[in-house]
Amino acid sequence: MSKAFTKESDNAEDEDLPEGAQPLPRGAKNYMTPAGHKRLQDELKFLLREERPKVVDIVSWAAGNGDRSENGDYIYGKKRLREIDRRVRFLTKRLEIAEVVDQKLQTNRDQVFFGATVTYENQRGEEKTIRIVGVDEARLELGEISWVSPIARALLKAAEGDVVRVQTPNGPEEIEVVEIAYLGD
Repeated sequence: MSKAFTKESDNAEDEDLPEGAQPLPRGAKNYMTPAGHKRLQDELKFLLREERPKVVDIVSWAAGNGDRSENGDYIYGKKRLREIDRRVRFLTKRLEIAEVVDQKLQTNRDQVFFGATVTYENQRGEEKTIRIVGVDEARLELGEISWVSPIARALLKAAEGDVVRVQTPNGPEEIEVVEIAYLGD
């Protein structure tokens, strides 16, 4: 297809976003915990020092085998190189603009701020514990949610015992803050 018929992205940064990754809200800072920042730095180092050189070696070897049009190692290797390069660009951009916030330095530990671990109870009496982290380090399976998520935004600046209103897909819901903790407490 001709490039004349393809839509160019309005935001060049979105082109490097991995699948499922959220773009930063316009004008927002890229807050990260020290652990999340280190995890992304480690991933970047691994991709640049180990993964990419291995794939380059495979592609070089496969290219020397002749016909590249039906060479699976070559085709897959080139595809994997594009994926690695895209992830490297994404990580580099995000780490350059990262603002590391050490939750251990939080002086007002009676309210919910970035880096807090919050236990709350919903209207059905279910208790859940979440930790508010950066956009790029959120891992829902570990109870880590992005500070820009609806629940985190609702909880920010709340104190123990406060009831806050959260907009959910099923409509508004009220939750009560049961406990607030910060790493090192």
